[in-house]
Amino acid sequence: MTDETPPCSAKGCRADAVWVLAWNNPKLHTPDRRKTWLACEEHREHLAQFLGVRGFLKDVVLLTDWQASERP
Repeated sequence: MTDETPPCSAKGCRADAVWVLAWNNPKLHTPDRRKTWLACEEHREHLAQFLGVRGFLKDVVLLTDWQASERP
């Protein structure tokens, strides 16, 4: 892992990610599986709505908190 902040997952956005949107597609993934999209402040709500309308959104967490929880 590098010290660089990863970019937002929104199409065409290169801003630093601040949020992790954890999701899964219940038709494809087991209930415990979490895929992630990253979001800047500007795109967090849009991406969350996109996933939420489909019933895929499971959690929205600050990137720093997500990274801290991933460390041993």
